[in-house]
Amino acid sequence: MSSKKPFLVDAIIGNSKFLASLGRTGKLYRLWWPHIDLPQHVDAMRTGIQWQHSPVTWFDEEADGWKHNAEYAEKTNIFRVNAHSEQHKMQVNSLHFAVPGQDLIVREYTFTNVSDEPASFAFILHSSFLVSENHLYNTTLFHADTDSLVHFRHKYYFALSSANVCTSYQAGLSWDSVQNGELNGAVIDMKPDGALKWSINSLAPGASVTIPVYIAAGHDEQEALQQLQRAKEKSSTEWIAETTDYWHNYLSVAAPCPIDDDDIADLYDRSLLMFKLMSDEQTGSIIAAPEFDENFARCGGYSYCWGRDAAFITTALDKAGLGSLSDNFYAWTLTAQSPDGSWQQRHYHDGSLAPSWGLQIDEGSSILWGMWQHYSENKDSRFAEQVWPAVERGATFLMSYLDAKTGLPKPSIDLWEEREASHTYSSAAVFGGLTAAASFAEVAGKTELAAEWTAAAERIAAAINELCWNEEGGSFYRGINLTVSASKYEQAIAAGAAGYATEGNKGYMKYTLERDPVIDISLLGIAVPFGAVPADHDYMRRTADTIEASLTTPGVGGIKRYEDDNYIGGNPWILTTLWLAHYRIQTGNLEAAKQLLKWALDHRTAAGLLPEQIDKNTGETAWVVPLTWSHAMFILTIFMLAEAEASVINQ
Repeated sequence: MSSKKPFLVDAIIGNSKFLASLGRTGKLYRLWWPHIDLPQHVDAMRTGIQWQHSPVTWFDEEADGWKHNAEYAEKTNIFRVNAHSEQHKMQVNSLHFAVPGQDLIVREYTFTNVSDEPASFAFILHSSFLVSENHLYNTTLFHADTDSLVHFRHKYYFALSSANVCTSYQAGLSWDSVQNGELNGAVIDMKPDGALKWSINSLAPGASVTIPVYIAAGHDEQEALQQLQRAKEKSSTEWIAETTDYWHNYLSVAAPCPIDDDDIADLYDRSLLMFKLMSDEQTGSIIAAPEFDENFARCGGYSYCWGRDAAFITTALDKAGLGSLSDNFYAWTLTAQSPDGSWQQRHYHDGSLAPSWGLQIDEGSSILWGMWQHYSENKDSRFAEQVWPAVERGATFLMSYLDAKTGLPKPSIDLWEEREASHTYSSAAVFGGLTAAASFAEVAGKTELAAEWTAAAERIAAAINELCWNEEGGSFYRGINLTVSASKYEQAIAAGAAGYATEGNKGYMKYTLERDPVIDISLLGIAVPFGAVPADHDYMRRTADTIEASLTTPGVGGIKRYEDDNYIGGNPWILTTLWLAHYRIQTGNLEAAKQLLKWALDHRTAAGLLPEQIDKNTGETAWVVPLTWSHAMFILTIFMLAEAEASVINQ
């Protein structure tokens, strides 16, 4: 329609069925319903005003004299935007939110005349819905009885209207055609777009008028229109109050922030509010981030559920007193487990496999580890019984994946999803998964299985120490038996590396280097959180120091993932920086941890969200807003720090 959607967004709103991403101008970029990962329906929604005999000026754009301030209303998922223009002598304050428990989004616009003369103008809403991200078979119609514009395709219907009766409308109106603000009254068109207009006459100087816009969803026309009718039964002021109360109550039942610091407390609340939006209400799946690269232009997409991310996230949820979201997630994992007992790379909300590029053995291992972390919070025997069959299948799969010769897991794809090897981090995750499974086996009275899985985990830990330590590099190897291209293999062998070539399926050659010496932040995971090697072991201390020396970004600060990282330019990440903070806390260096935590706090977005990456040159947000794992690592950091400080005081 009007422009390409941005990769970086400024805010998200939702209610665990609806999820929407917006810019700081209030422009709505994407809208998911009835699940938070797919389908996405909005091509674009634009809002503008029109003075008599003038083209539309779009106040959700940083153009034509419009400037903006934006923030979340305190302790809520209500996004507040102020648009103002000296040129147009108008101020527009808007509130954007999804109503909890309703298939409804409210966008309330209040127009204030800041000139010295009465103002007559029109408010125009242009909406383009490519339902289910499909350019085909969309229809837009005007429903006179409800004064609403309805977009639909197949089983998804969206009704747009207001408490204020519109002045004019048009179904089937392109972005180019709406610029003059003339709506011809067309009732229905097999096109994805349309517009509504409300006229305001002689608004006095200093006076205001409010026009709420409702977006109601349903699986058929009647359902959407019934939801719209319920929306109109209350004023937007009532919906705002009801939604505000909901989010305040949500926070009030959570654990209080464990550290007495205003910045930390603000980010704590924002993290908890964000977690709820990233958890699908109907299934319990937790997504890594709202999608922003649906065309896979620069990455492979983010609006999926990864077991690895979610294990960290649910551990953070449990710390924050939001264990019910963890309950829902682990119930969901039972739907996503493969028949062979594995959990694959990533999944949709219904448990089906999402676009993937190979087994990552740490995914299922992390789920087993996370299940035990969750059980350890309250020792709920019903939870242990619920997950035991999946735990047994999952552990059996892990056992089958161990290399009898090395004791380590066979090669799989790494946690960064870039290379195949027997990765040291993945081996530690399997250690954590088998140790957790053994603990569940003890609870279930399966002592023989517990002993078998514990022994296998101990062999993994021993093999990590024996086979994965790089004395010359002062760090653990990132992995062993690394698959590389033929050219890289030849270069490495010529430089003195050890490796071998084997003939595989249908005669294809596979080239393997015996060791991968690249310094990688994930090596901290050997100790924190999985404990395959104690955090205070000399090997771990040296590894952590080598990581900090090698991966700290000059100038901007923060820790990047690994030495030769080039993803989105090779920037420092929030979660990697906080991972080092976890390790420093675990080994008693609280001041170093606090500095790393401060770096993360300092690199929040303007709306208070944590991104994935920070630009290595500018220090600005570089990629993914928000990243759920980033927020989880923050929550874990502050609880670890508070517990460590309390133990120091009590000594």
